[in-house]
Amino acid sequence: QVQLVESGGGLVQAGGSPRLSCAVSGNILNINSMNWYRQALGKQRELVAGITSGGSTNYSDSVKGRFTISMDNAKKTGYLQMNNLKPEDTAVYYCNAPRILFSDLPTGEKVAVDNWGQGTQVIVSS
Repeated sequence: QVQLVESGGGLVQAGGSPRLSCAVSGNILNINSMNWYRQALGKQRELVAGITSGGSTNYSDSVKGRFTISMDNAKKTGYLQMNNLKPEDTAVYYCNAPRILFSDLPTGEKVAVDNWGQGTQVIVSS
């Protein structure tokens, strides 16, 4: 089994630059891609950023130029560096990995799909 745990959220002043982390635990063999979503109060969950194992990235228009997504394969940890935060960035941020290949000995290799973390709250004050 695998588990995703986000960290790094909290209270921050507008203009702040926190970094969110997504640690993937288990006997991980491969993480195909990783995404960051966010959901503000009263709004739908939206895709903020994504990265593939090949290094390709994409960002929503609202965060493009301010946020940077990355992944450390050795640590099996993803990151979302957020710069120049605005009050409208306030939301619960979720880490998502659509497909994770892991080892489940003695059973063997398995694929975990649609993997989500529990979310971390980011509150930006003006």
